[in-house]
Amino acid sequence: MLNAQWKRFKSGTDIRGCALDGVEGEPVNLTDEAVERMAAGFLLWLSGRTGKAGDTLTVSVGRDSRLSGPRIRDAVVRALTAGGARVLDCGMASTPAMFMTTVDLGCDGAIQLTASHHPYHRNGLKFFLPSGGLEGADITALLEIAQAEDFPPPASGAVRETAYMAQYAARLRRLICEGVKAEDYDHPLADFRIVVDAGNGAGGFYARDVLEPLGADVSGSQFLEPDGRFPNHIPNPENPEAMASVCAATLKAGADLGVIFDTDVDRAGCVGADGREINRNRLIAMLSAIYLEKEPGSTIVTDSVTSAGLTRFIEAHGGKHLRYRRGYKNVIDKAIELNREGIACPMGIETSGHCAFAENYFLDDGAYMASRLIVELAKRGDLTSLIEGLEEPAEEKEIRLKLTADNFRPDGEAVIACIKAARDSREDWMANTDYEGVKVTIRLTGGEGFFLARLSLHDPVLPINFESDVPGGVTTMAKQLYDVVKGCKNVDLTPLAELAR
Repeated sequence: MLNAQWKRFKSGTDIRGCALDGVEGEPVNLTDEAVERMAAGFLLWLSGRTGKAGDTLTVSVGRDSRLSGPRIRDAVVRALTAGGARVLDCGMASTPAMFMTTVDLGCDGAIQLTASHHPYHRNGLKFFLPSGGLEGADITALLEIAQAEDFPPPASGAVRETAYMAQYAARLRRLICEGVKAEDYDHPLADFRIVVDAGNGAGGFYARDVLEPLGADVSGSQFLEPDGRFPNHIPNPENPEAMASVCAATLKAGADLGVIFDTDVDRAGCVGADGREINRNRLIAMLSAIYLEKEPGSTIVTDSVTSAGLTRFIEAHGGKHLRYRRGYKNVIDKAIELNREGIACPMGIETSGHCAFAENYFLDDGAYMASRLIVELAKRGDLTSLIEGLEEPAEEKEIRLKLTADNFRPDGEAVIACIKAARDSREDWMANTDYEGVKVTIRLTGGEGFFLARLSLHDPVLPINFESDVPGGVTTMAKQLYDVVKGCKNVDLTPLAELAR
């Protein structure tokens, strides 16, 4: 069993920690020693998983633009080579590209050093097999090995630098060229201006090595140079400042499309030529329209906070909409499960911008998703027509209620139980399938709305998402909810009370 020291590194299906000094209250715990033990633990776990000796394993290593990346890479490489492994150092790389090294380079495993959109001082390790990313139980197992520190005697593996990102970029160029059936195979995007915002993460290659060689005008792109301080904005398609920045850049350049990536390029958001976001429900609707045209009658899996209007849009396009639990791995795993059951499901997509396609190993890859949209842009000349008829909510809001006790989970579960009891007793509160937490649909004057309350897996927080078809509906629902939960203990209801005013 993991002790507290090692348990704190686990973040779902990743490892996360503090890697740089300078932030009060967050001492560095991703030390060289800790990282080496984690990497050695992965190699020993991988050996057991594959049945291969450590000195016959090949493991690729990549990193995003974080300042701590080179130090952590060196620690990982030391541990892997000490275990006898052959290490391919891919340098600056995207997270999806690191998975693809198991496909294209035959690696037994891959490690990406990233903390996604988290602040500059944090970092982490993400692991892949040829079958996909590790599950939470796998992370626990390798951390238990690291904690025990029962490693074999040192061996002498080898490391070599590998320019895999050039091969990965070439794959994306082929995808676009084949998708548009280009007669001019070298410059099928010569008539298009596309803005790329990499947020100083690892995504600058997409403008330089994918779009520009195909003839696209990328001159309006911004923040392509890696800079682990992230000086311009957080590289995160969900961040309002980041989205405002790429929207403004797209309009300024007169571009046909804007694309924004998170730090390690497993997520993306887009901007139309009108400067309006193509994000969340709009992005899911656009991709649904594309894939339901190819596979009519199939199921689109999303997270639970997508809109009722999106459900109607998907159904109007001949598809089925399954809202599942939040968390990109939950959504992707559900899509994989449906396909295994013989239910056609071309993609699983979360409102955060994580999107995985059946045709692409169910890998959440922001650059692949952007390339699919660019294919449609080149074929149609416009993307916004794809989402004509999408009913968008009049209001959306997310609040996060802090749970104040050290042992917060029972208090959070009590809030959920209180809401479920109220839903069961009120005629104007309608039940939904609860894949997580509790979801309530409420009849409002002139329409309806819903809220979904859930308990965070790791933090003492209870997020609540509201959506309303009519103006003022969020406030109405917040008032009703506040009256129900105001007696709950050890929960800070201030955000809900403010929303209810």
